[in-house]
Amino acid sequence: MADAPKLTLDDLRREIDRIDAGMHELLMERGRIIDTLIQVKKTQVSGSAFRPGREASQMRVLAERHKGTLPFDTVESIWRIIVSTFTYVQAPYAVHADISGGDAPMRDTCRFHFGFTVPYMPHDSAKAVIDAVAHSAGDLGVFRAEPGRAAGAWWTALAGPDRPKIIARLPFVERPQHPAGMPVYCISKPIEDAAVRDIVLYALGVERWREGLQPALARMGASVESSAGDESGLNLLVAAPGTVSLDGVMDAMAGLGVGVFDVHEIGSHAARFRLPA
Repeated sequence: MADAPKLTLDDLRREIDRIDAGMHELLMERGRIIDTLIQVKKTQVSGSAFRPGREASQMRVLAERHKGTLPFDTVESIWRIIVSTFTYVQAPYAVHADISGGDAPMRDTCRFHFGFTVPYMPHDSAKAVIDAVAHSAGDLGVFRAEPGRAAGAWWTALAGPDRPKIIARLPFVERPQHPAGMPVYCISKPIEDAAVRDIVLYALGVERWREGLQPALARMGASVESSAGDESGLNLLVAAPGTVSLDGVMDAMAGLGVGVFDVHEIGSHAARFRLPA
């Protein structure tokens, strides 16, 4: 039996060119499908085409399927650009970003997750980002999930039925040494049909802090993500599993003697997904 012919360098380069051409053709085919999708959904009229639940699911499948020498960082960034750019093609939007913690890390985060086609609009606070999204047609807003005490109770600006809401926590795939691993919340005007409710976020106004509050919430899988005081009392940002009702959270508060004077649901996001090192 004759040995299979050995591939030359030129043969391998032709194979690479063939694969590159195939990828380009598939991207153009995806564009043609998006053209049809626009006609079906009429997203250019209805606002944001961002679907965080679907995107989170896609990224998890991609992470679990990936193997080989190509770093997953590269694969994820390519997919993020593809998804975000085609979302922009369906319904143009800008990303408003809070750069109070530094422009460079926030810009890197936004470019990694949304690419270079989507306009990047810097602002000096989370509150300014929320206001910009509230006055837009279908823009997104991004700010640090842990912006620090100097930011104040920014989450109270999301309270109310017509106010923007948190729709995602990025990155979708968390891991050590992520090139854009800074945890951020993504907001938009309410998109009820696209919301994923693995984790639900509440803005709670309470009279004061009580010892045992964190452990009581932890027993139901909930936690206080941030807190800030003002003249009314203490404002808490509480994250709870979607399986836990607001009544359950309120009962935990009442059991500790915590007086709640204000409560609003301010958004939700997919459960955090961690990829091992």
